[in-house]
Amino acid sequence: MNKNGVLKKILYINLSTKSYRVINRKELFEKNIGGTGVASKLLLEECPKNINPFDKESPIIFAIGNLTGVFPLASKTVSMFKSPLTKNLGESHAGGRSAIAMRMADIGAIVIKGKSDIPVYLAIYGNKVYFRDATTLWGMQSSEVVGKIIRNKEEYAGLRTIMRIGRAGEEKIPYASVITETYRHFGRLGLGAVFGSKKLKGIMIAGKHEIPIDNSKEYRKIYDEIFHQATSSEMMKKYHDLGTPQNVLPLNELKALPTRNLQSSYFETAEGISGESFAMEHLGRRLACSHCPVACIHIAALREPYDNEHYFYKTSMISYDYELIYSLGTMLGISKPKNVLRLIQEVEETGIDGMSTGVILAWATEASKKGIITEQQLDGVSLEWGNYKEYVKAIEKIIEKPNEFYEDLSLGVYHTSRKYGGEDFALTFGRNEMPGYHTGPAAYVGFMIGARHSHLDSGGYSIDQKILTKQNLQPEDIVDKLMEEECWRQILSSLVICFFARKIYSEEIVTRSLKVLGLEYDMDEIKKLGEKIYKRKMEFKFREGFDFQNIEIPDRIIETKSPTIEFDKKFLKKALKYAEEKFKNNDVINK
Repeated sequence: MNKNGVLKKILYINLSTKSYRVINRKELFEKNIGGTGVASKLLLEECPKNINPFDKESPIIFAIGNLTGVFPLASKTVSMFKSPLTKNLGESHAGGRSAIAMRMADIGAIVIKGKSDIPVYLAIYGNKVYFRDATTLWGMQSSEVVGKIIRNKEEYAGLRTIMRIGRAGEEKIPYASVITETYRHFGRLGLGAVFGSKKLKGIMIAGKHEIPIDNSKEYRKIYDEIFHQATSSEMMKKYHDLGTPQNVLPLNELKALPTRNLQSSYFETAEGISGESFAMEHLGRRLACSHCPVACIHIAALREPYDNEHYFYKTSMISYDYELIYSLGTMLGISKPKNVLRLIQEVEETGIDGMSTGVILAWATEASKKGIITEQQLDGVSLEWGNYKEYVKAIEKIIEKPNEFYEDLSLGVYHTSRKYGGEDFALTFGRNEMPGYHTGPAAYVGFMIGARHSHLDSGGYSIDQKILTKQNLQPEDIVDKLMEEECWRQILSSLVICFFARKIYSEEIVTRSLKVLGLEYDMDEIKKLGEKIYKRKMEFKFREGFDFQNIEIPDRIIETKSPTIEFDKKFLKKALKYAEEKFKNNDVINK
């Protein structure tokens, strides 16, 4: 079958020389199907061993999948880089328009190296790259204003993506994000800081490429099946109605909602910042990523008076989701939705990762209360649970770094707790701040052994909820389940399928969809490819110094009871040992 619809072009950009080239590597997209598969291969090719993440030769990689622009919900872009936060694998996924824009520009992947002598942003039209002077954009207070300026200057409105960093990226805060289309992010692990180290303020991508499909009858049949499930199934309806904030009340009821730095797993006023509450009181509109019919992005309208004006108001549109309500709400003891939104707005303006920031501020609050941090070190900030104004001040000081303490805090929880103390309540795994799930041991083992140390790696919280009522479940059982799921997620992230649609894109749908493009894979071959990609990512991690035996387990996750089964450090260490042996024996998925 004709393979004209398969991706093939990789755009290589050198910021030092202001040059670029396009190379045809169709076989790379045929063998790895795109996204995570292609990006992990390019990372091993392009990233020198043990390189400083801020070195000019440290690469930034973007990749999309062969289903992008062809089938619904294949709407993510994968970025890979060496993380300045963990000093290891950095991987981040973002929705919005970025994937479709790359496909319309006829680009399957982008590799960016070098360092500009002045601030620049890239304007990519098809296979042509323009290096725009961004000196006047560097240092702007608002990342949103930067996006507006680029929108007004560049062409192809409606067909483009605009990525940019805020002040956090410019300051090389190692958990700085890249913002795309205002409401989506390449978050976690510090891609924004790598942008900043290269003096790269942003990227605009646009094009008008058409995608040829030969077997139109079969294509339409599969498309309709996917579209029908996405628009009529109960599993997707919840994402449209409430979005991920629908998790707040169920997790709180389970006593699995991390609260005040996980001193508790139950937030007494969770109802006020639940998905239902936000939807009734603050929902302004819903948005969808390009080529997605679900519209899970929920935007709140925050209406506030201007200073010293009683009858004039400004309305800010702020995107919210479960992870931000957790990290900037329950973890900080903030119970009013408007105050959560104000903190989210501060995070958006500065371009700092909201999840890491919330966990860091929660640790700092507890450390302050225990006398580990002094008033002098806090530099006029009084960290108190629920006091959002003081947390806004603290975020500004993390960006500005006025003293040694904030310089340290800007490097994350792992670094700061090792210097000042408080390791036992420093909620970090693989040096990445924890997500919002205290559901049981499977979630924590997932944070530890997943390639990104993220809940999105293997969905351990789901395993906790479904099977951990079995009292005889062993650590080995958990690891087997997690690794099986992790391998399958490599397929989804290589096709850049939104993980919300993981039940729609079954093994059968994936193989049939690829066949339409001329890529013949049976189900067994797809599973083996997922395992191969997971191993490749771990190969990079091991190369850069990752060691299962060096993963530190904070006491707090043991002390605060989980809703499933009791577990201790011995249980978790047994799981880590077993995971290590599986990799050594080349037996990630039990044969």
